[in-house]
Amino acid sequence: MEEYRNDEDDTHPNIDTPSLFRWRHQARVERMEERKREQDEHNRKKTETLQKLKDTKEKLAKLENERNDSGDLTTLKKVLQDLEQEQEKIKEEEKEMEKKERLTPWNVDTIGQDGFTKTVINTKPARRDDDASLSDEEKEKRMKQFVKDNEKELKEFGMLRKYDDSKKYLQDHPYLVCENTANYLVIWCINLEMEEKHNLMEHVAHQCICMQYILELSKQLEVDPRACVGSFFSRIQIAEVEYKNSFDEELRAFKDRIRKRAAEKVADAVREAEEEERKARLGPGGLDPVEVFESLPETLQKCFEVQDIPLLQQTIAAMPEEEATYHMKRCVDSGLWVPDAKNKEKENKEEEEQPIVAEKTPDPE
Repeated sequence: MEEYRNDEDDTHPNIDTPSLFRWRHQARVERMEERKREQDEHNRKKTETLQKLKDTKEKLAKLENERNDSGDLTTLKKVLQDLEQEQEKIKEEEKEMEKKERLTPWNVDTIGQDGFTKTVINTKPARRDDDASLSDEEKEKRMKQFVKDNEKELKEFGMLRKYDDSKKYLQDHPYLVCENTANYLVIWCINLEMEEKHNLMEHVAHQCICMQYILELSKQLEVDPRACVGSFFSRIQIAEVEYKNSFDEELRAFKDRIRKRAAEKVADAVREAEEEERKARLGPGGLDPVEVFESLPETLQKCFEVQDIPLLQQTIAAMPEEEATYHMKRCVDSGLWVPDAKNKEKENKEEEEQPIVAEKTPDPE
């Protein structure tokens, strides 16, 4: 645990983007769409196989009635056997899909199974929807204030690992059981991945998924998320293989999304830095000297590389006038070539010396 705490001390997540709220929502929508695609594909295969079974059985029955002992009969029996095996496989897949659906964190049916306390349903405290009508900007403002007030506690929860410790911490700090905590942990995970602190990211991601399970449970039951804390941890601690596998799968998917998002943000930062660097290079005419240099004929490039002015003059003189004018104008606009450089240098030097002369000149009055 100490290795995490050492890294954690200098990690300060930046609450810098309202798009986080849309990103989390999009991730959930994508998971739902993926499950729908799987279900649609399963239904298509099931319908297709049943139809093939029906057709094959009819053909087989017809051949048997005709007492036809040809090779067609043997072939059809083999096809029927393969289709029946395919049907059994589809039935097994259907059972797995139903099991997976039952074990999703937001599925209400899981509440009735062993491990969930009935007090969640019986007490049913009103669900808080204070942020529902707020804009992303207003949500961000509230979140910044929430983080400012509770960052120490948020970090402490993010560093916990044992379920008992997490459960007790949330029960002792019930105000942490909210969307802002999940958002903070998501941002922290992204920043850690960007800083290449992969192990610490995976540690905090586990706590983030615990919080998201609790929040999803709260939405489905339409109860205050604080009432779902005990129920979630009781359920997950039973360590039922199927439920734990579902949790681990959700955690793996979340970490993959974090890695993808972090890579996107790093790429964006690199692009921004390159653009800033390019803008800083721009010459008086707004052209990039690097781009202009790379567009020059090799003979002109050589002149600038060796900084040989006589060679440059000879090369320009040997070129068609229109082409020479085009390239030299671009060189001036990009700052690669400064006309009358010596005169300008002298003027700049005189401008720098002028205040000094003025200071030494006595006031006529």
